Amino acid sequence: MSHPTTRVLAMLELLQAHPGMGGAELARRLGVDRRTVRRYAARLDELGVPVVADRGRHGGYRLMPGYKLPPLMLTDDEAAAVVLGLLAGRRVGLPADATESALAKVQRVLPAALRDRVQALRDTLDFTLAPRPAAAPATDAVLTLAAAARDTRRVRLRYRSWKGEDSERDLDPHGLVFHSGRWYVTGHDHLSGQIRTFRVDRVVSAVAGAATYTVPDDADPVGRVTRSLAAVPYAHEVEVLLETTLDHARRRVPPTIGALAPVDGGVLLTARTERLDGTAALLAGLAVPFTVHRPDALRDAVRDLADALRAHADRPAPPAPDPTSGRQTRLPAAQDGLGPVGDL
Repeated sequence: MSHPTTRVLAMLELLQAHPGMGGAELARRLGVDRRTVRRYAARLDELGVPVVADRGRHGGYRLMPGYKLPPLMLTDDEAAAVVLGLLAGRRVGLPADATESALAKVQRVLPAALRDRVQALRDTLDFTLAPRPAAAPATDAVLTLAAAARDTRRVRLRYRSWKGEDSERDLDPHGLVFHSGRWYVTGHDHLSGQIRTFRVDRVVSAVAGAATYTVPDDADPVGRVTRSLAAVPYAHEVEVLLETTLDHARRRVPPTIGALAPVDGGVLLTARTERLDGTAALLAGLAVPFTVHRPDALRDAVRDLADALRAHADRPAPPAPDPTSGRQTRLPAAQDGLGPVGDL
């Protein structure tokens, strides 16, 4: 609660819950002195929230009798940002029930005119991104791990593996990462003595303890998660030399696909994959020369892809329609809603 605006709003919440709270108690709750409490009261009055200060031995601060807070005060831009954030969050894998109920609550407290405009946005908005199935963790686990990572407090973790086996361990969490519909936590695992990555939806329970720790300077939760995902064991280990720069390769190859390292002659891609035909398609899409180091089966997959593309390219075009067989009408681009390609 270090930001002044946060403390002003916290004072408003205290006055709603405890009318007539004294200045000394408000100062203690807010972690400020009594002079600052008076300044916060004046700030609330400037914002249109009348605060009455009763003097005397039993005096205190209270909201003016009969005053009711107005509906949630958001500008059009702020309301659109809230709604877009919730809708996009649901699309990338956040729990649908939670986002839907949050949207409903936000809309209920909006002024009528703005509520109608927000509903129009919900009714007409769609996404090119396909919905992702969510692996929703327990909210308590997420919040406990987040607070522990912020406060550098060790957590007693009960974890269930993909095999269904439970284990208990102490974890020094470095941070939470949300990726492809799943939550992950990274940190120092005292059971293995290593930096590990855990799926939060497999956390059975998380309890923060009193012990603290120091986060290493090179801690990189996002990098750790992407490297962990790229190192998941699959059927094939791949090693390919890409004749391009490291910057170009990083723009085209997601870190969850594999590791990239600069070498003589280009960039070395190392990865693990279940399907070599998918790796062949990835390499073809990079549009740079490459050399397969291993496995040899990947060379066969590249040749199969090339043969398939060549077969498609050699297919004859279908005969042009007979203009006398029927009348076909095509509206100009300006009338059928399709602008020039540059508009996309």
